[in-house]
Amino acid sequence: MQAVQSGFRSLSLLVDINWDRLLMPSAIVGGLIIGAEIGGFILNVAQ
Repeated sequence: MQAVQSGFRSLSLLVDINWDRLLMPSAIVGGLIIGAEIGGFILNVAQ
């Protein structure tokens, strides 16, 4: 049980330290997707 608790604490520490490594790429991908949607909408309206 102690090994499970220490493993969970280690995993929690890694997530706390590296959360920005997950957040930044997902924000970039989300921005690209939103930009593509807006660009597609503008192209459809312009026709």
